[in-house]
Amino acid sequence: MVSYTMHMMKKKRSDRNHIIYELRVAAGNYIGVTAKTESTVLKSVKARAAKHYYRARTETKNWLLCSALRELASKDDIEIVVHEIVRGKAAAHHREVEIRRALRPNLNTDTRGD
Repeated sequence: MVSYTMHMMKKKRSDRNHIIYELRVAAGNYIGVTAKTESTVLKSVKARAAKHYYRARTETKNWLLCSALRELASKDDIEIVVHEIVRGKAAAHHREVEIRRALRPNLNTDTRGD
């Protein structure tokens, strides 16, 4: 028999806080959403920005954001703006689309819902 605690440890949370953020790179900007996984909102977004930067440097994706990040000397050159904190994954992704529509970022490749 599996205990309730063990079951809950395996299940992905859907009610956690999510952060809608903007990365400003050179003359471009990117809107994204990430779960709050670190102790603070800013640490969570910085960790996500570092992942974007790492992938841009190690993978051969031709996405607009990756191309812009490859031009930077350091991940510290990424400007981070936190737009909103939203409870729940689905609500956060819905709100991200609304923000993308309003701001029209030029580095987002996947614009489903726009």
